[in-house]
Amino acid sequence: MAIKMAIIGYGGMGNWHHENIKKSVPEIQVVGAYDIRPEQAAKMAENGIHCYKTAQELYDDPAIDLVLVSTPNDFHKGYAIAALRAGKNVMSEKPVTLNAHELEEIIAVSRETGKLFTIHQNRRWDSDFLTIRKILDDGILENPYIIESRIQGSRGGLYGWRGYKQNGGGMVLDWGIHILDQAMWLFKDHKVVSVVAHLHQVYAPEVDDNFLAMIRFDNGVSYLLNVAMNCFILQPRWHMSCEDGTAVITNWEMDGKIVKLADDAAMDWTEDIVYTAAGPTRSMVPRPKETTKELELPKVIGDSLDLHRNVAAAIQGKAELIVKPEQSLRVMRVIDLFFRSSETGEAIKCEI
Repeated sequence: MAIKMAIIGYGGMGNWHHENIKKSVPEIQVVGAYDIRPEQAAKMAENGIHCYKTAQELYDDPAIDLVLVSTPNDFHKGYAIAALRAGKNVMSEKPVTLNAHELEEIIAVSRETGKLFTIHQNRRWDSDFLTIRKILDDGILENPYIIESRIQGSRGGLYGWRGYKQNGGGMVLDWGIHILDQAMWLFKDHKVVSVVAHLHQVYAPEVDDNFLAMIRFDNGVSYLLNVAMNCFILQPRWHMSCEDGTAVITNWEMDGKIVKLADDAAMDWTEDIVYTAAGPTRSMVPRPKETTKELELPKVIGDSLDLHRNVAAAIQGKAELIVKPEQSLRVMRVIDLFFRSSETGEAIKCEI
C-alpha cells in the first residue's frame, strides 16, 4: 500500500515534488496540500488533491503518513515540529533550518515522538556527483588532495523570498547546502578540521549571492566550494586533483575526462628550459605525453527520486534511511561556520 503524503507549501517546489512523485514514485501517493495562499487551492483542485484549509486540518487527518514541508526556509522548523507532534513522518526541503541549533530542536522532537524525520538532499543522486564518487570508490584515481566543486551562473539577482535574510535566502543556504552535503557525504568517515568562507553581495542587499569557501578534512583533502550568480565565463563543475591524475567534469551533461599517469609513468627531469611569454621555466615544462593516458569518465546516471523511494521504504521498515538528520546537523554546523568566518574574516579550526 502506498504511503499517503500531504504537502505544506504548494508553490514551485511543492508542485515539482507532486508531479514527479505522481509520475515515477508509486510507493507514495500525494493526497492533499496546504498553502497559506488561497489562490493555490485552484492548482490543488486541478491536480486532483484535497486542499486543507489550515495546517491543523492536515495534522488531524489520520490518513496522512508523511508530510513534506516545502515552504520558505524560515517556516521549516515550525511546520516540521508540529507535524511530528501530530504523529506524522516528516520530510523537509533544504536547508532544513537556518542554523544548527534549530535543527537540534527538530531532531529532539523526532526522537521524542519516534517518527521519521529526513531532509530533501536530493543532489546526492546527481549524476555528476555519483561519477566523481565512482572515480574514487573504484580506485580509478587515488589519494585526492584538492577537490573543486562549483555552481556558476550569470543571472545576477535572487528571485522572490530567496533574496531576504528573514526567509533564509542567499546562495549559501540555497545551493551551498547541496554541494556541502555532497562533500560531507563523499567523506562521511572524516571530520572537517578547518573552514574559511568569503560571502559576497553583488546584487542582493540582504544576503549572499556569491560565495567561496574552503573546508579541510582530517584526511588532508582540501575541498573548495563556489557558488556564483554573476559569472560570465564558467569554470568546470568539478576539478579533482589526485596523486595519480586529474578528473574534470565540465557541466551537468558530464562532458569531461580523466588524465592519469601511465603505468610506466617514471619521468626523468632534464636541464631543458622552456621559454614562454612569461619567461623561462623548467618546473612548468609540459609533461611528456607518453607518461599519461586519457580515460573516459565512468558516467553514473542517478535518479533523485530514489530519495523519495528510500523514505517510503524506511517508513515501512524495509530499508535504512539514507539521508539521516544527524548528517544534516553536521552540514548545518559547517554552514554556521561559513557565516562566522565571513563575518570575522578568519579561518576557523573545528572538529565536525
